[in-house]
Amino acid sequence: MEENKLRSRGWFGKSGKDGFIYRAWMKNQGYPSDEFEGRPVIGICNTFSELTPCNGHFRELAESVKRGVWEAGGFPLEFPVMSLGETLIKPTAMLYRNLASMDVEESIRANPIDGVVLLCGCDKTTPSLVMGAASVDIPTIVVSGGPMLTGRYRGKTIATSDVWRFSEMHRKGELTQEELYTAEACMCRSDGHCAVMGTASTMACMVESLGLTLPENAAIPAADSRRKVLAHLSGRRIVEMVKEDLRLSQILTREAFENAIMINAAIGGSTNFVIHLLAIAGRIGVDLNLDDFNDLCKKIPLLLNLQPSGGYFMEDFYYAGGLPVVIKELSSILHQSVITANGKTMAENAASAECFNPEVIGTMEEPIKDLTGLAVVRGNLCENGAVIKPSASLKPELMQHRGKAIVFEDIDDYKLRLDDPDLDVDENSILVLKNVGPKGYPGMPEVGNMSLPKKLLAQGVIDMVRISDGRMSGTGFGTVVLHVSPEAAVGGNLALVQDGDYIELDVENRKLHLEVSDEELARRRTLWKPLELGYNRGYVNLHIAHVMQAHEGADLDFLKGGSGDKVTRDSH
Repeated sequence: MEENKLRSRGWFGKSGKDGFIYRAWMKNQGYPSDEFEGRPVIGICNTFSELTPCNGHFRELAESVKRGVWEAGGFPLEFPVMSLGETLIKPTAMLYRNLASMDVEESIRANPIDGVVLLCGCDKTTPSLVMGAASVDIPTIVVSGGPMLTGRYRGKTIATSDVWRFSEMHRKGELTQEELYTAEACMCRSDGHCAVMGTASTMACMVESLGLTLPENAAIPAADSRRKVLAHLSGRRIVEMVKEDLRLSQILTREAFENAIMINAAIGGSTNFVIHLLAIAGRIGVDLNLDDFNDLCKKIPLLLNLQPSGGYFMEDFYYAGGLPVVIKELSSILHQSVITANGKTMAENAASAECFNPEVIGTMEEPIKDLTGLAVVRGNLCENGAVIKPSASLKPELMQHRGKAIVFEDIDDYKLRLDDPDLDVDENSILVLKNVGPKGYPGMPEVGNMSLPKKLLAQGVIDMVRISDGRMSGTGFGTVVLHVSPEAAVGGNLALVQDGDYIELDVENRKLHLEVSDEELARRRTLWKPLELGYNRGYVNLHIAHVMQAHEGADLDFLKGGSGDKVTRDSH
C-alpha cells in the first residue's frame, strides 16, 4: 500500500503550518510521532449514549475494536455521532434517522479517516450509520451490539414482543400495574437490543446479509464474550480492508441488496427493513423499488421460529447456528459469489454452517410457516404501495378480507375514540389511521399496529386488519398494513377514506382496494384540506419540506446519492 493512498496523509502527512496543526493538537493525547507516519487511521463511529439503552455497552465494545486495530498496525480514533434511542425519543426516532446520517457522513468525510468501524445496535442507529458511510464510500465494516439475553418472568421466557401482549392484558384487567413493574425488570436483564426479531435484530441481520460484517455478527448476544471477540476481529479486518481499498460500493452491489431482501423474507424481519434498505440503496446508487421486494419474496417461506412471527428468541437463534445457517439453506436462490467485508464470498462464509436446533431454524422443504415474511400490496388506496408482514398475522384468514372502515383522522382522534363503547366496530371492521406518515406526524412513528378496541378484546378478538401510513415496531404483530404511500398528509387516497367505506385486502394477489368510485374520490378531493402541522423552524421544518415518501425510503431528497470522500481545502 502506497502512503499516498491513505486519506489521512492529506492531514498528517503534510509539512509546514498545516501539518504542524493537524499533528500537534493530536499529540496532546499522548500519541508518539510514529503513529502519524503512514499508519491507516481507523475511525470508530460510536453511537454510545446513556439515552440509548440498547447501545449502553458500546464504550467497552469500542475498546475491543481498538485492540484489533492496534494489532493490525492501524491507528484507532473513536468519535461520537448522534445516537437514536428508540425507547425514549419523542415523537419518534425515525424523525431523526436522516439527521443522524448527515452527522455520520460529514464526520467521516471531514476527518483524517482511512477506514471506519460502525458501532450500531438500536433500531435507527444501524441504517443511519450505513446511510452516512455509504455517501462517503471508504472502507467500512459494521459491528452490531447484539441482542439482550432472553427475559424470564414467572417461569416463562419473555422479550419485547410481549410488551404488546402485556398491554392488552392490562387493558382487559388481567394484569395489574404492579405486575407490569415486575415484568419490565424481568424482560430487560442484560446489555443489548431487543431479544426478538424486531427492527434492531433485523438491522443486524441486514448488515450481515449485505456483507458488511464478519460472519455471525447478527445473533451473538451482547452479554456473550464472543461479541467482544467479533469486535476485536473486526478491528483487525478494517485495517486489511484499507490496505485492499475494499470500499462500500464494492460490497453494496445490486446482488447484495437482492440477497438481503430474500434473507429478510426468510427470517420474518421487521417491515422497517423495507424503508431502511431503500434509503441505503438511494445513497449508494443502486436502483431498488418496492416491486423488487415482491418479486424476490413471493416464494420464500418463513424459516425462522422467532418472535413475533414464531416462539423463540435471538439467543436461541445464535445457539441454533445463526444467520449463516439461513444463508446456507437459501444457497440455491442467493447470489453466492458476492464479496463480503472479510474478503470472502457469501458462499465461503456459510459453507461450514450447521443447524443445531431445527425447531428454531427450518428448511425450505419443512419451513416454520408457508407464509412469507414480507409482501407489498398495491391498489387505489396505496397507489405507490404498502407493506404487510404475513408471517406475523394472528389470523391467517385475514390475508383475504373485506371489511368496513373505522377511520381515525390522526393519532389524537384514535386515542380519544378507540375505547368508546359507542364506537361502531366489530371484528370484521378494518381500522384505518391517517396522518402518521413521514410528513404527517411528522417522522412516521411506530403506531401502525393499533391496539384493538377494548370492547372487542373483551369478546376475545385477537386480530383485525389495520391500515395506516405509519410504521410498526419490528416486535409487533397482527394483520397490519403499513407505509401506505402516498401518505394522507400529502393528499394520497388514504386521506379520503370515510367511516363505512368498504376495503378489500387480498395479500395473495398483492391487492389493497378501496371500494369507492373514482368520481366519488374526485368529489371528496375537492373538499380535502391538508393538516396544519405547526412546525416553522429547525430540523423538523427541514424534514417536512424535504422528506420523500415511504416507497422511496423516506430519506431527504437532497441526501440521495453521495459526495464521496474528497476534501480539498485545509482548515487554516
